[in-house]
Amino acid sequence: MVVDEMLIQSLQAEDILTESMAESVMAEQTSQKRSWRLLLLLPKRGPKAFSSFCSALKDTEQPHLCDLLLQCPQTDLSEARIEVQSPVRSPLPHPTQEVIPAKRPRTLESMEVSLDTDSPITTPVSPCSHEFYLSHYQQSYQMNSSPRGLALVISNVAFDPLAAPDLDLRKGGEVDDEVLRKVFTELDYIVTVQRNLTAQDMRLCIESFSRRPEHRTMDSCVVCLLSHGVDGAVYGTDGQLLQLDWVFETFDNAHCPLLQNKPKMFFIQACRGEDMDCGVEQIDGPMRTCSPSCEQVDAGREGQGDASLIQRGDMGKPRIKLPQRSDMICGFASLKGTAAMRNTKRGSWFIQDLNTVLRLQAKDTHLADILVQVNGRIKQREGHAPGTAYHRCKEMSEFTSSLCKDLFFYPKHETHNHYVQLPD
Repeated sequence: MVVDEMLIQSLQAEDILTESMAESVMAEQTSQKRSWRLLLLLPKRGPKAFSSFCSALKDTEQPHLCDLLLQCPQTDLSEARIEVQSPVRSPLPHPTQEVIPAKRPRTLESMEVSLDTDSPITTPVSPCSHEFYLSHYQQSYQMNSSPRGLALVISNVAFDPLAAPDLDLRKGGEVDDEVLRKVFTELDYIVTVQRNLTAQDMRLCIESFSRRPEHRTMDSCVVCLLSHGVDGAVYGTDGQLLQLDWVFETFDNAHCPLLQNKPKMFFIQACRGEDMDCGVEQIDGPMRTCSPSCEQVDAGREGQGDASLIQRGDMGKPRIKLPQRSDMICGFASLKGTAAMRNTKRGSWFIQDLNTVLRLQAKDTHLADILVQVNGRIKQREGHAPGTAYHRCKEMSEFTSSLCKDLFFYPKHETHNHYVQLPD
């Protein structure tokens, strides 16, 4: 069963679920947990719950599940009850299995549309408490500015069919850039989204962004690149490659002095190769992993007291010497040499899970731990496309970091300067 916003909103409209119930369902971390949370609530929601649930299934293109329920013996729409069984004992098919109507050809496109059971959550970003801020701000990066920083999202969805005939339309890519725009706006960033740029235009856009004078008064910056890619580079719409090492160099301490000692975050949603991760059977694990979703492809050192770190600047004043590149963290959707997964309706696995964890955990979790949680969610995902090479495919995200402190976003926390009145 696909438990998404549309299904939940349909049940809310019929007064079957309250707002708090809806939030509790959507806050669950996996699709399977959302399904079980909903199925535990429904039997307690009155005589209309069953018929409203069936209507909601039809409205969300899941009539085959409604048919299964109506075929059960002793089912009466006026008095029906929903019984929830343990997933271990359940005789029903795997909850993420989907039946494709016979009239719909099983093309690669239709497979992509049918593979996902998770949709981007829109639960508001949880606020950071003042107590948490007071107990952590001295050991972490300064994140007091409002806005926290500038964010740039470059999303290439449509590619030039003449210049790049081998690069397919990235259906679902527009979902990713909108998800990123919303979540980083809620985290108090000024977000700029640029779509469908050539490699040269990407370069010019990134250079212009890195030189914006606003970086001087802000505490961090974010860069998100969403496109087709290979290891170490992403494609422009003209089929030319933009090297990621050049991107990182553009924001290093030499080329972007306004961001020295400030955290610079990068998120790369792109393939890093063509290998499909088919997964490995867990020796001591269950017969089949309960997959939470079914989808398909697509930091400055502060040197003190060390003479080797000091150089003489103007007027003979000593200056701290920084390494060429520091205070950076980069999340990659996939491992080196492997493909990244994307669903044409709901976007990529990596951006979905990044969005979820940021919204639920950024209030008291630093970014490195957030990306560890994203890794854990990606590890559990599994493609569902019987009869194709994508069936039970896997993905594994990773991140690299040269951060030198914990990086908390302190969402929705406003820092006020407190002045002490001294006696004359």
